[in-house]
Amino acid sequence: MDLFIPNPKEAESIHILREVAAQFERPVLLFSGGKDSITLVRLAQKAFFPAKIPFPLLHVDTGHNFPETIEFRDQLVAELGLKLIVRKVQDSIDQGKVREEKGRYASRNSLQTTTLLDAIEEFKFDACIGGARRDEEKARAKERVFSVRDDFGQWDEKNQRPELFDMLNGKIHVGQNVRVFPISNWTELDVWEYIKSENIAIPSIYFAHKREVFFRDGLIWTANEHVFREAHEEVVEKWVRFRTVGDMTCTAAVLSEAKTLEDVVLEIRESTLSERGARIDDKRSEAAMETRKKVGYF
Repeated sequence: MDLFIPNPKEAESIHILREVAAQFERPVLLFSGGKDSITLVRLAQKAFFPAKIPFPLLHVDTGHNFPETIEFRDQLVAELGLKLIVRKVQDSIDQGKVREEKGRYASRNSLQTTTLLDAIEEFKFDACIGGARRDEEKARAKERVFSVRDDFGQWDEKNQRPELFDMLNGKIHVGQNVRVFPISNWTELDVWEYIKSENIAIPSIYFAHKREVFFRDGLIWTANEHVFREAHEEVVEKWVRFRTVGDMTCTAAVLSEAKTLEDVVLEIRESTLSERGARIDDKRSEAAMETRKKVGYF
Protein backbone atom coordinates (compact mmCIF):
# COMPACT_ATOMS: atom_id res chain seq x y z
CA MET A 1 0.00 0.00 0.00
CA ASP A 2 1.33 3.44 -0.94
CA LEU A 3 1.64 5.81 2.00
CA PHE A 4 1.25 9.56 1.63
CA ILE A 5 4.31 11.27 3.12
CA PRO A 6 3.53 14.96 3.78
CA ASN A 7 6.04 17.65 2.93
CA PRO A 8 6.27 19.86 6.04
CA LYS A 9 7.79 22.79 4.17
CA GLU A 10 5.08 22.68 1.54
CA ALA A 11 2.45 22.60 4.30
CA GLU A 12 4.04 25.60 6.04
CA SER A 13 4.13 27.60 2.81
CA ILE A 14 0.50 26.78 2.01
CA HIS A 15 -0.47 27.89 5.52
CA ILE A 16 1.34 31.21 5.00
CA LEU A 17 -0.37 31.82 1.64
CA ARG A 18 -3.78 31.14 3.18
CA GLU A 19 -2.97 33.54 6.02
CA VAL A 20 -2.16 36.21 3.44
CA ALA A 21 -5.53 35.72 1.75
CA ALA A 22 -7.29 35.83 5.13
CA GLN A 23 -5.49 38.85 6.63
CA PHE A 24 -4.94 41.21 3.69
CA GLU A 25 -7.30 42.93 1.28
CA ARG A 26 -5.07 43.49 -1.75
CA PRO A 27 -2.19 41.00 -1.91
CA VAL A 28 -0.03 40.43 -4.97
CA LEU A 29 2.56 37.82 -5.91
CA LEU A 30 5.81 39.27 -7.22
CA PHE A 31 6.77 37.18 -10.23
CA SER A 32 10.17 37.23 -11.93
CA GLY A 33 9.91 34.06 -13.98
CA GLY A 34 12.59 32.50 -11.80
CA LYS A 35 12.43 29.14 -10.04
CA ASP A 36 11.39 30.56 -6.65
CA SER A 37 8.44 32.58 -7.95
CA ILE A 38 7.42 29.64 -10.16
CA THR A 39 7.43 27.46 -7.04
CA LEU A 40 5.22 30.04 -5.29
CA VAL A 41 2.69 29.82 -8.11
CA ARG A 42 2.48 26.03 -7.69
CA LEU A 43 2.09 26.40 -3.92
CA ALA A 44 -0.64 29.00 -4.42
CA GLN A 45 -2.45 26.64 -6.80
CA LYS A 46 -2.46 23.98 -4.09
CA ALA A 47 -3.38 26.43 -1.33
CA PHE A 48 -6.59 27.57 -3.04
CA PHE A 49 -7.58 24.58 -5.19
CA PRO A 50 -10.11 24.11 -6.72
CA ALA A 51 -10.51 27.90 -6.91
CA LYS A 52 -8.10 30.03 -8.91
CA ILE A 53 -5.24 31.88 -7.27
CA PRO A 54 -7.03 34.86 -5.63
CA PHE A 55 -4.42 37.52 -6.32
CA PRO A 56 -2.61 38.85 -9.39
CA LEU A 57 1.02 38.46 -10.37
CA LEU A 58 3.24 41.55 -10.64
CA HIS A 59 6.38 41.62 -12.75
CA VAL A 60 8.74 44.58 -12.54
CA ASP A 61 10.33 44.42 -15.99
CA THR A 62 13.79 45.98 -16.24
CA GLY A 63 13.77 45.74 -20.03
CA HIS A 64 16.98 43.72 -19.75
CA ASN A 65 15.40 40.41 -18.81
CA PHE A 66 16.36 37.14 -20.46
CA PRO A 67 14.00 36.57 -23.43
CA GLU A 68 13.51 32.96 -22.32
CA THR A 69 12.16 34.18 -18.99
CA ILE A 70 9.65 36.59 -20.52
CA GLU A 71 8.46 33.92 -22.95
CA PHE A 72 7.99 31.47 -20.08
CA ARG A 73 6.15 34.10 -17.98
CA ASP A 74 3.60 34.78 -20.69
CA GLN A 75 3.09 31.09 -21.40
CA LEU A 76 2.52 30.26 -17.71
CA VAL A 77 0.05 33.09 -17.19
CA ALA A 78 -1.90 32.07 -20.29
CA GLU A 79 -2.01 28.38 -19.31
CA LEU A 80 -3.22 29.06 -15.76
CA GLY A 81 -5.53 31.96 -16.60
CA LEU A 82 -3.80 34.29 -14.13
CA LYS A 83 -3.92 38.07 -14.04
CA LEU A 84 -0.51 39.58 -14.78
CA ILE A 85 0.45 43.17 -14.08
CA VAL A 86 3.66 44.42 -15.70
CA ARG A 87 5.36 47.66 -14.74
CA LYS A 88 8.51 48.75 -16.57
CA VAL A 89 11.71 50.33 -15.31
CA GLN A 90 11.99 52.09 -18.67
CA ASP A 91 8.88 54.08 -17.79
CA SER A 92 10.49 55.20 -14.52
CA ILE A 93 13.56 56.30 -16.50
CA ASP A 94 11.46 58.16 -19.07
CA GLN A 95 9.59 59.94 -16.26
CA GLY A 96 12.86 61.11 -14.74
CA LYS A 97 12.31 59.20 -11.50
CA VAL A 98 15.52 57.19 -11.85
CA ARG A 99 18.70 57.62 -13.85
CA GLU A 100 20.21 54.95 -16.09
CA GLU A 101 23.59 53.76 -14.83
CA LYS A 102 26.61 53.95 -17.12
CA GLY A 103 29.93 52.19 -17.35
CA ARG A 104 31.50 48.83 -16.65
CA TYR A 105 29.02 47.63 -14.01
CA ALA A 106 25.89 49.44 -15.20
CA SER A 107 22.68 47.65 -14.23
CA ARG A 108 19.00 48.40 -13.89
CA ASN A 109 18.60 46.05 -10.95
CA SER A 110 18.58 48.70 -8.24
CA LEU A 111 16.28 50.89 -10.35
CA GLN A 112 13.49 48.33 -9.87
CA THR A 113 12.85 49.65 -6.37
CA THR A 114 11.23 52.87 -7.60
CA THR A 115 9.08 51.02 -10.13
CA LEU A 116 7.99 48.51 -7.49
CA LEU A 117 7.08 51.16 -4.92
CA ASP A 118 5.12 53.09 -7.54
CA ALA A 119 3.19 49.92 -8.44
CA ILE A 120 2.41 49.25 -4.78
CA GLU A 121 1.06 52.78 -4.47
CA GLU A 122 -0.85 52.58 -7.75
CA PHE A 123 -2.74 49.42 -6.84
CA LYS A 124 -2.73 49.94 -3.05
CA PHE A 125 -1.23 46.51 -2.45
CA ASP A 126 -1.01 45.76 1.26
CA ALA A 127 0.95 42.50 0.94
CA CYS A 128 3.60 41.57 -1.62
CA ILE A 129 4.43 37.85 -1.77
CA GLY A 130 7.94 36.96 -2.89
CA GLY A 131 10.27 34.00 -3.20
CA ALA A 132 13.18 35.22 -1.07
CA ARG A 133 14.76 32.58 1.17
CA ARG A 134 16.86 32.95 4.30
CA ASP A 135 19.64 30.74 2.95
CA GLU A 136 20.28 33.06 -0.01
CA GLU A 137 21.90 36.00 1.72
CA LYS A 138 22.53 37.25 5.27
CA ALA A 139 20.24 40.30 4.96
CA ARG A 140 17.37 38.04 3.92
CA ALA A 141 18.11 35.77 6.86
CA LYS A 142 17.16 38.65 9.19
CA GLU A 143 13.61 39.03 7.90
CA ARG A 144 10.44 37.54 9.28
CA VAL A 145 7.88 35.73 7.15
CA PHE A 146 5.63 38.80 7.45
CA SER A 147 8.08 41.70 7.05
CA VAL A 148 6.52 45.12 7.61
CA ARG A 149 7.56 48.08 5.45
CA ASP A 150 6.78 51.68 6.34
CA ASP A 151 4.85 54.14 4.17
CA PHE A 152 8.10 54.88 2.26
CA GLY A 153 8.63 51.20 1.54
CA GLN A 154 11.59 51.03 3.90
CA TRP A 155 12.62 48.04 5.99
CA ASP A 156 13.98 48.38 9.52
CA GLU A 157 15.81 45.22 10.56
CA LYS A 158 15.63 46.34 14.21
CA ASN A 159 11.85 46.60 14.16
CA GLN A 160 10.79 43.04 13.38
CA ARG A 161 7.75 41.35 14.87
CA PRO A 162 8.14 38.07 16.76
CA GLU A 163 6.61 35.05 15.02
CA LEU A 164 6.48 32.56 17.87
CA PHE A 165 4.65 29.29 17.26
CA ASP A 166 4.05 30.31 13.62
CA MET A 167 1.77 33.17 14.68
CA LEU A 168 1.68 35.64 11.79
CA ASN A 169 0.61 39.19 12.58
CA GLY A 170 -0.63 41.05 9.52
CA LYS A 171 -1.93 44.15 11.27
CA ILE A 172 -0.50 47.28 9.67
CA HIS A 173 -1.05 51.04 9.81
CA VAL A 174 -2.34 53.09 6.91
CA GLY A 175 0.39 53.40 4.28
CA GLN A 176 2.35 50.39 5.44
CA ASN A 177 2.60 47.13 3.54
CA VAL A 178 3.97 43.71 4.27
CA ARG A 179 6.46 41.67 2.28
CA VAL A 180 5.62 37.99 2.67
CA PHE A 181 8.09 35.14 2.24
CA PRO A 182 6.29 31.76 2.14
CA ILE A 183 9.43 29.78 1.27
CA SER A 184 11.70 31.68 3.63
CA ASN A 185 12.68 28.45 5.41
CA TRP A 186 13.44 26.53 2.22
CA THR A 187 16.92 26.05 0.80
CA GLU A 188 17.96 26.18 -2.83
CA LEU A 189 18.09 22.38 -2.81
CA ASP A 190 14.59 22.21 -1.31
CA VAL A 191 13.29 24.30 -4.21
CA TRP A 192 14.94 22.15 -6.85
CA GLU A 193 13.80 18.90 -5.24
CA TYR A 194 10.25 20.28 -5.10
CA ILE A 195 10.37 21.30 -8.76
CA LYS A 196 11.60 17.80 -9.60
CA SER A 197 8.99 16.00 -7.47
CA GLU A 198 6.16 18.16 -8.86
CA ASN A 199 7.56 18.07 -12.42
CA ILE A 200 7.19 21.85 -12.66
CA ALA A 201 8.12 23.49 -15.97
CA ILE A 202 10.91 26.10 -15.76
CA PRO A 203 12.67 28.40 -18.27
CA SER A 204 15.28 26.72 -20.45
CA ILE A 205 18.12 28.91 -19.14
CA TYR A 206 18.14 26.86 -15.93
CA PHE A 207 19.51 23.96 -17.97
CA ALA A 208 22.92 23.71 -19.63
CA HIS A 209 23.05 25.24 -23.09
CA LYS A 210 25.59 26.90 -25.37
CA ARG A 211 25.75 30.66 -24.89
CA GLU A 212 28.01 33.53 -25.87
CA VAL A 213 29.70 34.76 -22.71
CA PHE A 214 32.79 36.57 -21.49
CA PHE A 215 34.80 36.36 -18.29
CA ARG A 216 35.25 39.25 -15.83
CA ASP A 217 36.13 39.34 -12.14
CA GLY A 218 35.98 35.56 -11.95
CA LEU A 219 32.36 35.53 -13.17
CA ILE A 220 30.74 34.49 -16.43
CA TRP A 221 28.83 37.38 -17.99
CA THR A 222 26.25 37.14 -20.76
CA ALA A 223 27.42 38.80 -23.98
CA ASN A 224 24.60 40.97 -25.35
CA GLU A 225 23.72 44.56 -26.13
CA HIS A 226 22.61 45.33 -22.57
CA VAL A 227 25.84 44.31 -20.83
CA PHE A 228 28.81 46.68 -21.04
CA ARG A 229 31.91 44.93 -22.34
CA GLU A 230 35.45 46.22 -22.78
CA ALA A 231 37.07 45.81 -26.19
CA HIS A 232 39.64 43.40 -24.79
CA GLU A 233 37.04 41.13 -23.16
CA GLU A 234 36.76 38.23 -25.56
CA VAL A 235 33.41 36.62 -26.30
CA VAL A 236 33.47 32.83 -26.27
CA GLU A 237 30.83 30.13 -26.53
CA LYS A 238 30.49 27.91 -23.47
CA TRP A 239 28.11 25.37 -22.03
CA VAL A 240 26.49 27.23 -19.14
CA ARG A 241 23.31 27.49 -17.13
CA PHE A 242 21.92 29.96 -14.59
CA ARG A 243 21.30 29.12 -10.93
CA THR A 244 19.41 32.34 -10.28
CA VAL A 245 17.54 34.46 -12.80
CA GLY A 246 17.42 38.24 -12.69
CA ASP A 247 18.35 41.08 -14.98
CA MET A 248 20.90 40.02 -17.62
CA THR A 249 23.24 42.75 -16.35
CA CYS A 250 23.42 41.33 -12.82
CA THR A 251 23.14 37.57 -13.27
CA ALA A 252 26.23 35.49 -13.95
CA ALA A 253 26.18 32.04 -15.48
CA VAL A 254 27.95 28.91 -14.25
CA LEU A 255 29.75 26.31 -16.32
CA SER A 256 27.50 23.27 -16.41
CA GLU A 257 26.48 20.14 -18.24
CA ALA A 258 23.23 19.70 -16.29
CA LYS A 259 20.51 19.18 -18.90
CA THR A 260 17.79 17.56 -16.77
CA LEU A 261 16.21 18.22 -13.38
CA GLU A 262 18.01 15.16 -12.03
CA ASP A 263 21.32 16.63 -13.23
CA VAL A 264 20.54 20.02 -11.66
CA VAL A 265 19.67 18.51 -8.28
CA LEU A 266 22.88 16.49 -8.28
CA GLU A 267 24.90 19.55 -9.27
CA ILE A 268 23.40 21.63 -6.45
CA ARG A 269 24.10 18.88 -3.93
CA GLU A 270 27.77 18.89 -4.89
CA SER A 271 28.25 22.64 -5.37
CA THR A 272 30.56 24.60 -3.06
CA LEU A 273 29.44 27.98 -4.48
CA SER A 274 26.43 29.67 -2.94
CA GLU A 275 23.49 30.55 -5.18
CA ARG A 276 24.02 34.30 -4.70
CA GLY A 277 27.67 33.79 -5.60
CA ALA A 278 26.51 34.16 -9.21
CA ARG A 279 24.72 37.48 -8.61
CA ILE A 280 26.89 40.31 -9.88
CA ASP A 281 24.92 42.99 -8.02
CA ASP A 282 25.76 41.44 -4.66
CA LYS A 283 29.47 42.07 -5.33
CA ARG A 284 29.12 45.86 -5.14
CA SER A 285 29.63 45.92 -1.38
CA GLU A 286 29.55 43.64 1.64
CA ALA A 287 26.11 44.98 2.57
CA ALA A 288 24.73 45.46 -0.95
CA MET A 289 21.51 43.51 -0.40
CA GLU A 290 20.77 45.02 3.00
CA THR A 291 21.29 48.53 1.67
CA ARG A 292 18.85 47.92 -1.18
CA LYS A 293 16.27 46.39 1.14
CA LYS A 294 16.32 49.37 3.47
CA VAL A 295 15.17 51.68 0.67
CA GLY A 296 12.40 49.41 -0.59
CA TYR A 297 14.00 46.61 -2.61
CA PHE A 298 12.26 43.29 -2.16
